[in-house]
Amino acid sequence: MGTTDARDPRAVERGAGTHAGRYEAPYHRPLWVEEPARRRRLPDPVRTAAVRAVLIVAVTLIQAVVAFLCTMAGSWLAFPMVLASVAGTVAATWGVLDVWVTRQVWYQRHGVISAPSSTARAARREVRRERRHARSAERARRRISGQGGAGTGRLSHP
Repeated sequence: MGTTDARDPRAVERGAGTHAGRYEAPYHRPLWVEEPARRRRLPDPVRTAAVRAVLIVAVTLIQAVVAFLCTMAGSWLAFPMVLASVAGTVAATWGVLDVWVTRQVWYQRHGVISAPSSTARAARREVRRERRHARSAERARRRISGQGGAGTGRLSHP
């Protein structure tokens, strides 16, 4: 195929220059290398709202450009396109606000995960502790009420 360069580390890996190297599979570099994400992925509802908002904004911008070009050309389509652009602007504003509200609601429901000293995490820990305590108290109450003997009306254990 080509000349072997002693400085090429892949040539050494393939065993270039030896008889064994001629029959080995050629070295293939991967097309891409996976890298860890710098930021966390958006939650699904927020990402859905963001995609919807981007599509609405894109359509609105296209309508505005068409309305401008129709106005410059003196076309009858200019006025309907201006009205459509105004409606699109209202829809685009709604879409962007929807992303913001969806994001706020999601973070309020699921807590802040990014900070180690998150107040949401501490609150969840406290709720779990209270639930655990209530369950153990309920178990103890059942155990105590179940030891009443013949007066409880039960013949055997549950």
